[in-house]
This record gives sequence, structure tokens and C-alpha cells, in this order.
Amino acid sequence: MWVARMSRRLAFARRSEMGKIQVVCIPGSIAPAAQRYAPLKAAVGDSVDLHWKDLEVYRDATPPADYSVELELQGIDRVAGALGLDRFHLVGYSGGGFLSIAYAGTRPDRLLSLGLFEAAAIPGTKTPYEQEALDALNARLRGLESGDFMKVFVSTQVKEGVQLPAPPVSSLEAMKQRATGIAAMMRSFESYSFERSSLREATFPAYVGYGDLTHEMEEVKAGILARLFADVRVQRFRGVHHFVPPDQIYTAAHAAALQDLWQRGELKARQAVAR
Repeated sequence: MWVARMSRRLAFARRSEMGKIQVVCIPGSIAPAAQRYAPLKAAVGDSVDLHWKDLEVYRDATPPADYSVELELQGIDRVAGALGLDRFHLVGYSGGGFLSIAYAGTRPDRLLSLGLFEAAAIPGTKTPYEQEALDALNARLRGLESGDFMKVFVSTQVKEGVQLPAPPVSSLEAMKQRATGIAAMMRSFESYSFERSSLREATFPAYVGYGDLTHEMEEVKAGILARLFADVRVQRFRGVHHFVPPDQIYTAAHAAALQDLWQRGELKARQAVAR
């Protein structure tokens, strides 16, 4: 017990020396981290250090032969280690949200808070409704490639009648890489073993945001996460769906909610050190 308390105090002292809140940001499967989180960086300014962590699936032109969820989690470990971060705040969007949840459940002592916007899925055993939606998506994607794959992948994740923007990836080669990467991520997500109950033990605060124009599955996932985390805030954004430009997701209101989350995480860490 004494060793654990001293370890917490030393880790907090190292964070305090940095002077700023330290946040690692994981993007989804389409836009890179710098593009995805640029509006958030603009909103929080220099008061917070946001560190981009792009996906390992795009490390090379094709997904690594040994690609897996664990490979992505090790990548987060590697970046945090290079930054000298024993503990940090984690923000994830879409596929990066799935990975962030997996990280939270397997490495809870590393996190000060978890901020999510429309995680692609929740790791672990699915409810019948989740499984039905995934099976329907897989059936529609089966056999498709490049542009056709991306068109179906995007259109099935918003409510009927929603007008979609132009694809953020323009070249055929980039489209093909994204389609291949998404397919690899979906396979790795399905095969990943995870106990959702592990999230009930989280001592850090969590935040779950979603748009009201995204598929109804987002409400289902938000409800599941709200029942798993002890300290969680769920926020619905009007007029927003999964594929709007990043500046329509990471608005001033969204940034304020995340800053509140980070402050609560820092406060909990200080209280834990004092005990």
C-alpha cells in the first residue's frame, strides 16, 4: 500500500512539472489525428498539450501482417512512454474510440480520464441489437472494394435522409488504403477478447458524446457505456452526425465539456495522491 501511494505521488509530481494537462488523441479510420483534432486544439489553445497518435493500421501502405487491437494499444504505450507520461488523458473518435475503450479496460492505471465521440463499437460481448447491426453492416460490405466500400460504410452509419459531405479522401489510392485499413480494423475488433465489466472498476471520469443524426446505434452504445462507467457524462449534439467536418464536432461547447472532464480527472488524481 505504501509503495502504491509513493508511486502515485511520484507520477503526479512528474505531471506537475510539465505544467499542462497532457492528452493523447486517437483518430478514426479516415482522417489522420492532426486533421481530426485541429479544431479541438484551436479551441483549447496553449492551456493543454494535445498529442496526436495516428493508427498503426496506416503505419505502412498496407496493414501490418500481425495487425491487431493489441498492436494499436502498444502503439499508445509507445507514444506515452516517449513523452514521459506515466498517466494521461485519452480522447478517441470512432475506431480510435474503440481502441481507447480497450485501453481503458486493460490499462486503467495509465488514464486520468477517457473522452469519447461515437466509438465505432464497444469491445466485448455484444448485445443482440449490437450484433444484429454489425451483421447487417458486414453483409452490405461483403465483396466491396475502394469507393464502393467507403460509400456503403459511410451511408449505413447515419439516419435516413441525412446529406453526406464529399469523401475526405480524394485519390483512388487513398480510398483503397482507407477501405483496406477499415476492413482490417473491423476484423481485429470482432476477434478482440475483452471483458466489459472491467470498465466498472475505472476510477477516472469518462465522457461520451454523439450526434443526433448518426444511426440510432449511437444511443444504444452511449447507454451501455453509461451503465459501465461509475463517473460518466453523456452528451448529445444536435444537427451532428459521424461524418460532418471535424470543426462541427469539436465545437467550443464540446471543447468545454472535455476541459471539464480533464479538470475532474486531475482533481481525482490529486485526491488519490493525498490519501
